[in-house]
Amino acid sequence: MKVVQILSSAVLAVAALGAVGSAQAQMTPVGLWKTIDDDGKTEKSLVRITEKDGALSGVVEKVFDPSKQDSKCDQCTDERKDKLVLGMTIIRNVRQDAGDKEVWTGGEILDPNNGKTYKTRLKPVDGGKTMQMRGYIGFFYRTQIWHRVE
Repeated sequence: MKVVQILSSAVLAVAALGAVGSAQAQMTPVGLWKTIDDDGKTEKSLVRITEKDGALSGVVEKVFDPSKQDSKCDQCTDERKDKLVLGMTIIRNVRQDAGDKEVWTGGEILDPNNGKTYKTRLKPVDGGKTMQMRGYIGFFYRTQIWHRVE
């Protein structure tokens, strides 16, 4: 009987460790996110955030508004000028903050509607189900809440 209890305890411990690891893995911006407009209601796009060599980047995978499927970044001032928003890299060079491991900073995010780039801060919250995406210019900022899709 004692062997059964030990095995049961071991199985539960392994399952608990797996659940903790899974939750911690979700506390990263890496994944597919549904972007929500500043109004907090309007779904705008799906952005896939990936990591390479410690730097995050985000690419627009889907635009929800059918009238904007073929929209281009006509106000961009860099190599993205006049390129389709769909498939565009809008987040670049974001890295995990050295002081606060729950935050990713240091890169930029592009608003393809106006062509402006902003310093960015990404912070997964609510167990990684949502993310605060904050764009800065100087002391001014705006924050959107994005929702994890997968």
